[in-house]
Amino acid sequence: MIKPFKNSKNIVNSQVFTPSPGRQDISDKFIKHDSNMLNQIYGTTDVKPYWIADMDFPIASPITQAMQQLVSRETYSYEFDSTTVFESISAWNKDRHNLELTPEHFVQVPGVLSAIAMLIRDFTQEGEGVLIQTPVYHQFRRLIESAGRTVVDNTLKIENGRYVIDFNDFEQKLSRGNVGMVLLCNPHNPVGRVWSKSELQQLTTIAKKYHVLIVSDEVHADIVFEGSQFTSMASLAYENSLTIIGSPAKNFGLNSISNGYIYSDNPSLREIIKATSASMSLDHGNAFTTHATIAAYQHGKDWFDAFLTYTQTTRNWIVDFMAAELPQVITFVPEGTNQIWFDFTGLNLTAGQLKTLLTKQAKMALTPGTWFGEKDENFYRMNFASPLEQVQASFEQLKKGIADSKPAK
Repeated sequence: MIKPFKNSKNIVNSQVFTPSPGRQDISDKFIKHDSNMLNQIYGTTDVKPYWIADMDFPIASPITQAMQQLVSRETYSYEFDSTTVFESISAWNKDRHNLELTPEHFVQVPGVLSAIAMLIRDFTQEGEGVLIQTPVYHQFRRLIESAGRTVVDNTLKIENGRYVIDFNDFEQKLSRGNVGMVLLCNPHNPVGRVWSKSELQQLTTIAKKYHVLIVSDEVHADIVFEGSQFTSMASLAYENSLTIIGSPAKNFGLNSISNGYIYSDNPSLREIIKATSASMSLDHGNAFTTHATIAAYQHGKDWFDAFLTYTQTTRNWIVDFMAAELPQVITFVPEGTNQIWFDFTGLNLTAGQLKTLLTKQAKMALTPGTWFGEKDENFYRMNFASPLEQVQASFEQLKKGIADSKPAK
């Protein structure tokens, strides 16, 4: 029986956030709907696509209005307004996190991944180590290796049902002297941790001891749930750090039209980034990304607050459902991000049986944990920024599929 969630009527009828799916045009080229990829990864297209970290909702109306006005103008002359973009991001972070940012200390780049790729090349040498905390967003490893650098794994530990940093291993890896950069993910994708201020202070203390640069990917910074508090690396006064702040992609569903923004109060680091970005003419956005970003940060607060409330309700429903109905599956409660991480070991299924259960019976396309560097094939990630009724139906199917499955002998 699917249980309704509290206050659902108020949220559904909200004028700022509409949880129904966005318009689905048969001509869309969304990766999550790509039949070739679905068949290649899951062996079927008859699945709900919970494997891509984007949202299934219409975007905030102020952003749509800004885009419509731009199109109606029917003119696309050269147009750059990074000043207003940086001021808008700074004001948003002051309001949301009480984070004091200097607008002039931003550098604009095409996107978060291109920012990371550029920083790896600017601040490390070929063959040098870049440390990541696995399981972690799989593109980190690709960017490091494609730049000719070496991946250094600082594997997270599980303590009391929660992932934590293994600081002994972290210091041991840095003490070897071959790590030039720590690539931090905060909030962490896929395990959903929002690193506490004390954890980040301990991390920076060790990094400072060994003179190692920290690059902090904070693209999910605003998607933080009740009981957790986000702390930006930019607030810790560690001068040998760079922070990726301000991409509206995850907050506002602008994954295909968003830019990335690097922030540092260290002028020498900032000048290196500026020089590289300018040398490749990457230091400006196009009119659509610019207007969308300004509209999001200046006029999207009400929409985002309602979105966050909605997805937190969805998170809570999943956690409660799994605890009550499927306690044999370990559910790691996300403190932030719209991703939730599962360990299906308790089902005692082979890797093949588990994949069949998820894709054929539950019809859920989840992201394999092995993509994130998790060696155990029982781990999967789910993006839950989807209509709650759809999510509920999927978990009911999962429950039925588990009941019908036979454990391996």
